[in-house]
Amino acid sequence: MAAGPLDWSLVDGAVPLVVQVLGALALAALLFSRDRRWWTRLLPIGVVVAALLTLLVKLTVDDWWQPFPDKLPSDVVVWIGVAILGVCLLLFRMPTLRWRGRLGALVAGLLVVVLGLSEVNIHYDNYPTARTMLGTQDTVSLKDATGKKAALLGVPKGKALSEVWQAPAGLPAKGTVSTASIPGTKSGFKARDAYVYLPPAYRASPRPPLPVLVLMAGQPGAPQDWITSGQLPDMMDDFAADHAGLAPIVLVVDPLGSSFDNPLCMDSRLGKVQTYLADDVPAWAAAHLQTAEGRTHWAVSGLSNGGTCALQLAVNAPRRYGVFLDISGQDEPTLGSRKQTVDAAFGGDEAAFEKVNPMDVMAREKFPDTAGMFVAGTDDSTYRPQAHKVYEAAKKAGMRAGLVELPGGHSWQVWRPGLRKQLPWLASRLGLTP
Repeated sequence: MAAGPLDWSLVDGAVPLVVQVLGALALAALLFSRDRRWWTRLLPIGVVVAALLTLLVKLTVDDWWQPFPDKLPSDVVVWIGVAILGVCLLLFRMPTLRWRGRLGALVAGLLVVVLGLSEVNIHYDNYPTARTMLGTQDTVSLKDATGKKAALLGVPKGKALSEVWQAPAGLPAKGTVSTASIPGTKSGFKARDAYVYLPPAYRASPRPPLPVLVLMAGQPGAPQDWITSGQLPDMMDDFAADHAGLAPIVLVVDPLGSSFDNPLCMDSRLGKVQTYLADDVPAWAAAHLQTAEGRTHWAVSGLSNGGTCALQLAVNAPRRYGVFLDISGQDEPTLGSRKQTVDAAFGGDEAAFEKVNPMDVMAREKFPDTAGMFVAGTDDSTYRPQAHKVYEAAKKAGMRAGLVELPGGHSWQVWRPGLRKQLPWLASRLGLTP
């Protein structure tokens, strides 16, 4: 049961229904007036201005700024337009009203804006609760979370960790979340702070050699997205509760440098991101954490751009990552078109791009010791076909690959359960469970 208003759902149930009703009534109130000038002059002008501003937003986002790899969905554009219409109607109504009427119009305008933003949020499922929207998450210092170095529990060859693990008395019910700066010592890449999830079992002594999941958000995005919108701590705590405190260590890292940059998760003119993720991140983990060692105990995953990155690392850094989970990823890293990508990253050198492009790599090499899973939304008309394409290529390259489709589009409706539902598969592949 929800603990309080901060945990009420913003994407289904009573809250969005109330927002829809109040927003519709507010829009009707803004549209209605007894003033003849309103119907013959002001309202038509307000609607036209709102339409033009909405078109401008779409053109700016899709054709000029291009912060997203795909176009804004039609329903998102419509609801952005509704929010803009609310502002325009408010501004055009204000001069015709007295101060009490202006106050009512201001409230109505705000409700229409909230309606539009709420529907956009429902589409992407970005903020399932007010708590995730506020980004509230308890963190502890990494030093306090890791504690003193402990002896590692021995795991006989051929056994899964859970088969020899016995949870000690007094083990915490929940894991810890910490922030950490992971420097680009070898790569020179300047990443934003990472988040480190340590499950309850990490507090035990002897300490179980836990596998590691390196996780990435999309672009635009930040590591915090998985903590807030992705609800990662609760997800991992739930898994640990079902497995006597055991769960993977999760490093939510930054492959971008900033929310709107896209260095393509490779070593190129745009930065040495592959070196950062394949060398700097594991080296940092070895220095600061006690983990299971070896590629079979290290997995990489991400959503959208992060999913593409996960596949890139699986084929270009197989010595490090033996398991990957690609959630709504692309069939190749891109900055818009193949030419734009090759020009920006490799100065027009097509061969240099093909050397690291996953589809080209899988066409040349075999990966019989790599396990991969692809997740796509049934309503994702752009990335679902690409997931099928890459999945077939992965099978031809000898990978132990699987493909799962979940209800939803290119949004958290797919990304959040995409990870949660694959945790048992990851745990098995990483040697945590049989």
